[in-house]
Parts: sequence; structure tokens; C-alpha cells
Amino acid sequence: MGIIFEVIDKINRKIHLSMERWSHIRQHHPNVEYSEEVRETLLHPDKIIMDEREGVENCFKYFKHKNQKSRFLKVVVRFLNTNGFVLSAHFVRDIR
Repeated sequence: MGIIFEVIDKINRKIHLSMERWSHIRQHHPNVEYSEEVRETLLHPDKIIMDEREGVENCFKYFKHKNQKSRFLKVVVRFLNTNGFVLSAHFVRDIR
């Protein structure tokens, strides 16, 4: 399993995006064109919302260049201990 990138988030945790997850994102969410958008969202999120029911963290970042309806990139991250991995990423209309 190859790693596309690994970052340290603002809480000092490692998060990586694997080749397998990037393939999933590109196949199911083709409007997420660049892994750099995912990386930027993890490094400088506008908002982070914990979803305790799902056991994931949702990171949101506004991207002005996207279409009128869906401008926030939502990156879903799961953590095991202090290491995180991206599960998915897609554009949404607003932060919820």
C-alpha cells in the first residue's frame, strides 16, 4: 500500500492518504481532482467536527474556485491512537 502524502495536523497528529484511498476518492468523487486540496484541508481546516457515532473526524475547507453549489471540501479521517488516515473526501454545500 503506497502513501501519497503524510502530514502533521494542527494538533500534532500524523495523517496519511494512501494510494488505495485516493483511488476510491477519484472513482466515487471525481470533482476532487487534486490530492493537494486534501492535503491543504488537513493542514489548514476552516472547521473540524468530530462524529463520535461514526468514530471519525470531518475536516472542512472552503475552496472558492469550485462550482456554486459545493464549495467546501470535506475530508473524513479515522484515527487509531494518534495516527490518522483519510477515509474519503468530497465537496459539500455547507459545513454540518
